[in-house]
Amino acid sequence: MALINSFVSWLMKKRMCQIELFMRYPHDVQAEWLRKLLNTSRNTEWGRRFDFKSIFTPEQFRERIPINDYESLKGSIERLRQGEQNILWPSEIKWFARSSGTTNDKSKFIPVSQEALEECHFKGGKDLLSIYCNNHPDTKLFDGKAIAMGGSHHIIEVNNESYYQGDLSAILIQNLPSWVEFLRTPNLSIALMDEWESKIEMMAAETIHHDVTNISGVPSWTLLLFKHVLEITGNKHLLEVWPNFELFIHGGVNFAPYREQFRQILPSDKINYLETYNASEGFFGIQDRDKADDMLLMLDYGIYYEFIPLDQIDCENPRAYSLAEIELYTNYAMLITTNAGLWRYMIGDTIQFTSNSPYRIKITGRTKNFINAFGEELIIDNAEKALAIACERCHAILNEYTAGPVYLEGKQKGAHEWLIEFEKPPEDLAFFASILDTALKSLNSDYEAKRYHGMLLKEPMIRIMPTHTFYHWMKSKGKLGGQHKVPRLSNDRRYIDEILKSGFQV
Repeated sequence: MALINSFVSWLMKKRMCQIELFMRYPHDVQAEWLRKLLNTSRNTEWGRRFDFKSIFTPEQFRERIPINDYESLKGSIERLRQGEQNILWPSEIKWFARSSGTTNDKSKFIPVSQEALEECHFKGGKDLLSIYCNNHPDTKLFDGKAIAMGGSHHIIEVNNESYYQGDLSAILIQNLPSWVEFLRTPNLSIALMDEWESKIEMMAAETIHHDVTNISGVPSWTLLLFKHVLEITGNKHLLEVWPNFELFIHGGVNFAPYREQFRQILPSDKINYLETYNASEGFFGIQDRDKADDMLLMLDYGIYYEFIPLDQIDCENPRAYSLAEIELYTNYAMLITTNAGLWRYMIGDTIQFTSNSPYRIKITGRTKNFINAFGEELIIDNAEKALAIACERCHAILNEYTAGPVYLEGKQKGAHEWLIEFEKPPEDLAFFASILDTALKSLNSDYEAKRYHGMLLKEPMIRIMPTHTFYHWMKSKGKLGGQHKVPRLSNDRRYIDEILKSGFQV
């Protein structure tokens, strides 16, 4: 294993030269990818409809191709799922990554081409290891085993042809080269199980017998595995089970609310944490510096990027900006054009650029995941920074939460109601609410204005929810698993009312 560790580490470091190339020439790399995507797809149904062969500039691309979301592409995607090909992308589409649904559907099914697998998702996985090995030349990562908190997939038959749909993580695990099996645990039959409660139990039972050095997954689901491992071993922390553990690769949700729990379960300053921005639609970002809170935007994965300022998102014809036109610390909705046929697709995430040399980003929220019932424009980034401040001041540890508006009624003023499940609750809930309120005011001038003298918004209303409330609620909706996340903010009361009326909090 030491020989494998040395060879793989050397191989990964070679990629750093290519990463440094797109860091130096970002606009040239992006322009070249736009040309490649258009030229490759010129004879598809979409390529003929929009005459891709006559598009030569980013300006023509913006004028010719409409901005899309899942609803506008759904008809084409459904035809792909029924076996038609050469609609959005020329190569055969056999895999569909299931993602959380829209207002009309429980799930979205994102097409995944072979090019997207190899040039985007797998390349991203190799690059995060390359970056890690470059930053940690003495790593022993490959001396032991890796755990991937993957989901499940199933086969559907259409006209005697097999098509596959499921969680992106399961699609990636299923398509990994066979030699990777020597470096990971548990075996595929467990890793791809779709019943999460049994899966966590079996993963814990198998992985405790291996020398695990790293794990990748969504923090909330990873914590479930960690806690189950400690339950069945009787150990106080994970380093008693896996003494050579050194890296947690995370993404999907903000890690800040979970950081203290991980510190307690992995009590060592030598544990490294690496954030990635990997979605069903593509692999977008990797944390390239230790202890940074931003990620390098990966520009050579077969994706062309555009950005819409968040304050223009509801305009009839919003202006999309190229990478060269962005401004730092402005909230943008991200548009992607990919090597799986997503054309000017609004992924739904909002980001800010923290640097333009090279281009680094932070995820700030969702285009539809905010509270703006009173003009306060509260986004997830505000909420999670404020919660972190309140938890630190009150020595509390947060597990899960959701928040939404309390509407004006008669002479009653509006408010925000927070349902919070704590790992360690604050001793003084009123003080916690006050700190949270003050922090939100300092982070968001619109919220501060609406809270001025309590004229429109009164102080936050906080309900402490019993342990496992959110787990049972997600389970009741059939949404256990890494690709499903508790909705953090909502501009209406549907989630809050559903949880409070469900009885899961009892």
